[in-house]
Amino acid sequence: MYSRLLTPDREHSFFLFGPRGTGKSVWVKTNFPEAIYLDLLDVDLFTRLHASPHRLEGLVASDAKATVVLDEIQKIPPLLDEVHRLIEGEGRRFVLTGSSARTLRRSGVNLLAGRARTRYLHALVPEELGDDFSLEHALRFGLLPSVYVQSQPADYLRGYVATYLREEVQQEGLTRNLGAFSRFLEAAAFSQGSPLNVSEVARECAVERKVVEQYFHILDDLLLSIRIPVFSKRAKRSPVARPKFYFFDAGVFRAIRPSGPLDRPEEIEGAALETLVMQILRALNDYRDFGYTLYYWRTRTGLEVEHTKPFAVYHSHDDRYLRIYCPAHNLQAARKFYGEEFIRRKIEAAQRGLAVSSPA
Repeated sequence: MYSRLLTPDREHSFFLFGPRGTGKSVWVKTNFPEAIYLDLLDVDLFTRLHASPHRLEGLVASDAKATVVLDEIQKIPPLLDEVHRLIEGEGRRFVLTGSSARTLRRSGVNLLAGRARTRYLHALVPEELGDDFSLEHALRFGLLPSVYVQSQPADYLRGYVATYLREEVQQEGLTRNLGAFSRFLEAAAFSQGSPLNVSEVARECAVERKVVEQYFHILDDLLLSIRIPVFSKRAKRSPVARPKFYFFDAGVFRAIRPSGPLDRPEEIEGAALETLVMQILRALNDYRDFGYTLYYWRTRTGLEVEHTKPFAVYHSHDDRYLRIYCPAHNLQAARKFYGEEFIRRKIEAAQRGLAVSSPA
């Protein structure tokens, strides 16, 4: 397996959140090989602890100094009360992994009232892959660790989506209508890298708007989606208010997104490229503790950026305000709003140093 950039905290208890398949269990076992490891996906263990969370103390009593790993902690939120007691009363150190922080919060628990830090594990980044990184492969299959060890990565990604539908959504009772949820996923994929219009997604999948809102919350809860807010610190332009929507990985997006013979390559490739840039930025921001916030910027006309010469916000080279552009996706948005002919003339004029007025 690949060495990950996330560094372990060996002094404090912490939560480790991330979508399924990002390698949380492998990372924990690699970095804490002597820990007491309790996997809540184990049916017998789940049943025992779900019935009586206080049994946790007996399970970890064999080594009072050992770190305790509770994998998939969101399966039994009441366990956190027992974890809290063991941290406070016995000074135990816990690593608590999960695929949903929101599920824990909605269950009424307080995430140990700040006694445990929160870390995130993302899909791989080029620095972790080293010579194995291929832009073409990443755009097609994403950066989940398993797509680099599976002989058929496309099959793995299809199974990944099916697993979430079956195990996470159905078994957790998050929705009763898997058919409607499946249609929603495909419709949501057409919003990848675009300002989110819930009403439009609802029309496309023939599901009530309120239900679609709940479906988007399910994606958020499972860490399968990301919403990037609009940048609002620039006074000269009037920005739109809707956040941009992304499935968290380019490969997962492409596994969900339907495609047909009349689709333009840039419709999918551009969104995949923008997703790839976004997910790598998020990962590095977390791993390096940069503390940056990702935004997007777009005018009401639908154009996100200056097409010919990128520059930082405020025309400053301060990296805090640097905008990163994905021209293929933005060009598609421009064509959709202004029309093919205008964009063709705009590009030709820009190459000649001329100006072209926007169509009325």
